[in-house]
Amino acid sequence: MQFGKFLKNCLVLFVLVVVCWLCIGQSALAGSLVSFGRMTLNSGDFVKNDFVSIATGRYHNLALKKDGSVVGWGDNWHGQATPPDGNDFVAISAGGWHSLALKKDGTIVGWGNNDHGQGTPPEGNDFVAIAAGGRHSLALRSDRSIVGWGRNDYGQATPPAGDYVAVVAGYEHSLALRSDGMIVGWGRNDYDQATPPAGNYVAIAAGGWHSVALRQDGCIVGWGRNSDGQADPPPAGNYVAIAAGRWHSLALSQDGLIVAWGRDSHGQSMPLAGDDFIAIAAGDYHSLGLKKDGTIVGGGDNLYSQAKGPKGNDFIAIAASRSHSLALREDGRIAGWGRNYEDQVPPGSSGFITVAAGRLHSLALSQDGSIVGWGDNWYGQATPPEGNDFIAIAAGSYHSLALKKGGTIACWGRDTDGQTSPPDGNDFVAVAAGRYHNLALKNDGSIVGWGDNHYDQATPPEGNDYIAIAAGGYHSLALKRDGHIVGWGYNDSNQAFPPEAADFIAIAAGYYHSLGLKKDGSIVGWGDNYYGQATPPDGNGFVAISAGGNYSLAIMDTEEPCEYVLAGDLNEDCKVDFYDLAKMAANWLIDCDTDPNNPACVPQ
Repeated sequence: MQFGKFLKNCLVLFVLVVVCWLCIGQSALAGSLVSFGRMTLNSGDFVKNDFVSIATGRYHNLALKKDGSVVGWGDNWHGQATPPDGNDFVAISAGGWHSLALKKDGTIVGWGNNDHGQGTPPEGNDFVAIAAGGRHSLALRSDRSIVGWGRNDYGQATPPAGDYVAVVAGYEHSLALRSDGMIVGWGRNDYDQATPPAGNYVAIAAGGWHSVALRQDGCIVGWGRNSDGQADPPPAGNYVAIAAGRWHSLALSQDGLIVAWGRDSHGQSMPLAGDDFIAIAAGDYHSLGLKKDGTIVGGGDNLYSQAKGPKGNDFIAIAASRSHSLALREDGRIAGWGRNYEDQVPPGSSGFITVAAGRLHSLALSQDGSIVGWGDNWYGQATPPEGNDFIAIAAGSYHSLALKKGGTIACWGRDTDGQTSPPDGNDFVAVAAGRYHNLALKNDGSIVGWGDNHYDQATPPEGNDYIAIAAGGYHSLALKRDGHIVGWGYNDSNQAFPPEAADFIAIAAGYYHSLGLKKDGSIVGWGDNYYGQATPPDGNGFVAISAGGNYSLAIMDTEEPCEYVLAGDLNEDCKVDFYDLAKMAANWLIDCDTDPNNPACVPQ
């Protein structure tokens, strides 16, 4: 057996990658995370503490940096979490599914959902404040008049004339603060949310169907729907800022503490820890706080990673599920983000060498060959078998797979379509799990499939020149020795119709989309692209890919190449470790005597 130049170049391909619609991409080179599609999160954006303003939408967030640029994260269904480039922004506002930003020159930029024109602001350069509602938008002009646009079925985008100094937009109602301290409301009013009380106020906030206002004496008044106490603020205090979410409210005190009240179904009304906050924002089911040092803290619902995300550039493996993600760090610790309703976030221990993410459960392979599972366990999919002879793992929707050192396969979890009844044999070298079907790669380069086969996704093509496999929602992919990709199964979005290029080194299959990593480090995507999940970022510095439900992940290399040549260092990370052993295990049956044309067989 020999390991030549070909193996050294394939950084991701041969770590017994368990690629599936809940796909894993791995590289031993540490790097920063990049994501595209519905769950948008670029970890490098959150390392610096240079934020000056925050805004929360329904499931997405915006942050304004000191340099005038804008960062977005969370739900990106309509591109609402992907702000435009530029460093001349002075204010931001996040609506239901759209976003607004005010520029230094007084003009407004909008992006995201635009089904009612809410993301298309009026022309002009005399705007001084902006507000994004559910599907409508408002802007305050320098002459203290207000302009509205977007959905207007309740009149929420038709502001009354007046002399205003502030404006806010709720889900379907609007509020404005007059120069004399009085509040004016308009739009939907079925809970009197647009009927403010008389008084002299200094700040206003509009939630889903309730409103809150801050008085000059630091006390808060609430009105409108009060089903969860969201319109019932705490007693008199020294508050300096307020925020209203869909069902909850926040207040910031003079001493930097945050107080929350209302619905707490996702922890959104649990105050963020700390006493050094300077700004607050409330989304549908999550909350954000901006600290004095410019860092952002989030809490509450994290379905679209809107409440938090990993930081750093030491990631070596990634796994993307339908709505949660995992990333493995160099030190063997696991970072998790995204939906966490079933405790998919990983344990805090270290010593892991690879990860797999199922629909609502997760797996991790330890250095000692044992498997740890967590998350949803309704079918036992998060309860792996005992043993320390496992070398690879894969997670399907409600089932799991593992490959043993002896080349046999173990399965557990839901078995509706025979997906946990693996084929016999001890000559398997890789496994992949789709939604309800599985694939296994044999040491002779052929592929076996089992489980759900409604779209022939479990019926692989013949041949014995395959070196990698990936199982998607209802489609499958295989990488050939010559760098070509073959696809089969469900193909409504052309997810099983890969490009014809012959320079791929890794593959990943999402729910309805697919990815391929090229030799030059660039990524190609195809299939469903409704959320941008098949439109990878430009560049050729990528070393690993993973495809989730409606989003994708990639690791970008941020390390310098090795200065020395070390025997046994198969992934060129300047050390010989478990990752090299895993790589070796994936290729331990290459025999150059019987297969001299194998690219790994380099003549002496």
